[in-house]
Amino acid sequence: MDKETRIKELVQKLNMASEAYYQKDVEIISNAEYDRLYDELRQLEEETGILLSSSPTINVGYEVVSSLPKQRHPSPMLSLDKTKDPEALAAWLGEKEGLLSWKLDGLTIVLTYENGELTQAVTRGDGTTGEVITGNARVFDNVPLGIPYKETLVIRGEAVISYGDFEKINETIDDAGAKYKNPRNLCSGTVRQLNSQVTAGRHVRFFAFALAGGGPDVELRSRQLEWLRSQGFDIVEYVPVNRETAVKEVEKFSKKIAEFELPSDGLVLTFDDIAYGESLGVTSKFPRDSIAFKWQDEMAETTLDHIIWNPSRTGLINPIAVFQPVELEGTTVSRASVHNLSIVEQLELAEGDRIKVYKANMIIPQIEENLTAADKEHSPGRKAIEPPANCPVCGADTRIHEDNGIRTLHCPNPECPAKQIKSFTHFVSREALNIEGLSEATLEKFIDEGLLKTPADIFRLKDHREEISRMEGFGEKSCDNIIKAIDKASETTPARLLYALGITGIGSAGGKMIAGACDNSWERIENLTLEELRNIEGVGDVIAGDYVSFFKDEKNRAVVEDLLRYLKLDESSIRTGEQKLEKKTFVITGSLEHFANREEAKEKIESLGGKVAGSVSSKTDYLVNNDINSGSSKNKKAKELGIPIITEEQLLEMID
Repeated sequence: MDKETRIKELVQKLNMASEAYYQKDVEIISNAEYDRLYDELRQLEEETGILLSSSPTINVGYEVVSSLPKQRHPSPMLSLDKTKDPEALAAWLGEKEGLLSWKLDGLTIVLTYENGELTQAVTRGDGTTGEVITGNARVFDNVPLGIPYKETLVIRGEAVISYGDFEKINETIDDAGAKYKNPRNLCSGTVRQLNSQVTAGRHVRFFAFALAGGGPDVELRSRQLEWLRSQGFDIVEYVPVNRETAVKEVEKFSKKIAEFELPSDGLVLTFDDIAYGESLGVTSKFPRDSIAFKWQDEMAETTLDHIIWNPSRTGLINPIAVFQPVELEGTTVSRASVHNLSIVEQLELAEGDRIKVYKANMIIPQIEENLTAADKEHSPGRKAIEPPANCPVCGADTRIHEDNGIRTLHCPNPECPAKQIKSFTHFVSREALNIEGLSEATLEKFIDEGLLKTPADIFRLKDHREEISRMEGFGEKSCDNIIKAIDKASETTPARLLYALGITGIGSAGGKMIAGACDNSWERIENLTLEELRNIEGVGDVIAGDYVSFFKDEKNRAVVEDLLRYLKLDESSIRTGEQKLEKKTFVITGSLEHFANREEAKEKIESLGGKVAGSVSSKTDYLVNNDINSGSSKNKKAKELGIPIITEEQLLEMID
């Protein structure tokens, strides 16, 4: 085993041992063995000059910036020409040898090293100017902070977040509209965070794909990549190909994509001979030494029925195409997001058009082409769909915003019921006030009847008991059940109220962290300063700014004061008492006997300093399941990872 590989193995093994010891109170190796491995790692780091950001021999500090500075690239970073035909790749290669690699779908980053140390990281940006994200790159999971090569070195690569980490992060976001659409969007926002501590928690990884300056004087790109590997970098997976093998290797990659853990939107073919590739020069748009292969997504033709203009809680009105159902990648699809007004206009969509649809990267339904609009001669009299002049929900005049050439449709009415319905639905959701019986449909009826205009009106519904009982679909019993649920919800916690208010960026976990930092004092919570918020783990400048602005707004203050007339907040400090479950992570599955539901069990665990996650991972300490011998996927996963499965009784013993 070479030294670089051994370094990575030691870092992983030592970090696993530390996690087991400090988070699970379990020794998987002895102290003497840990010290021996630690010393070996430090010795190898000194010998090779490779120092990974995740190495236990260093502590990487976090950086907070007010904005990301811009920097111009020494030479333009061009896009690649593309094809979806494997045979075209073989023809493009001709008689030359090439390298075929994954085209990772993340954010391209340029790293610069001076005297063996990472000194700068810049995003691709628009290809001419990028943003400096050095502090964030330092906390990527696998970026070397130190390398043996001591001259100036410039590397290009892709920053990505795996599907697994993407799903885990989305699980922590309760508002469906706020969830990230795909790993690339999440990665883009993460890499450009102003607080590197947020970036560190999202497990960004960097895969080098090109040497842009410095390094060894070699003739082949494959040797460059292997040299980068020897310096401690993870490199993109690649295979050598020629005209005879290119199509077959594309086929092999396409079979692996379904199980590949990283987002990929295709492949890249590059000439292995560096001098030959450079001699071809560039066009105004593309370099001639590489070409991209895009997956040949399964296409289907169908008929566009209509466009739904769907207002959201933020006021953005999203266009959604509804078409005759078709089968794609094994599932039935009848809708596709068209993302924004610009795309609707570019596609020249009209009701009844024949369209081609596909799943982008085999996942997200998209419209590929408007066949009817393309056939100008045989589509006379068509009337292209236009954005509604009025909000489909409240009737207010809509507005078109244009930002960097992208046109989006908005409802400017702050009293729009669509905004209210989403806000009210959020307010009564399980993680917020947890009011059973108030579904979105029920809330919509109350709003239409004029019974709900502000959140506090929910607690005044008892004054309209007779009116509600006479409404269609309601009776005295259902009305009584709703009133009882509302009365029960009036006794709540500051963390729940904070989350229920819908402040931008404040999720359920964030509400609990902020409430905990304020010892559950509502007065302190609503009067936090920017500086105080920045000192709370996980709160960056942007979130802090939105938070302070929310509580400075007189209307928001009035809403909160109105609510506090009806709410009884439990302000007993969550920091009092022994934090018996501190730094322990639990996953709860199956039916419960002693707790009313999982939410109650979750609250108990969190009140004692523990955390509750939605899925089993290597960071889980205990899986709570009364059926220990169950064949469930969570039980199987826990057993594979060696995670203890405990019953509810055992959990109570830990608590008591």
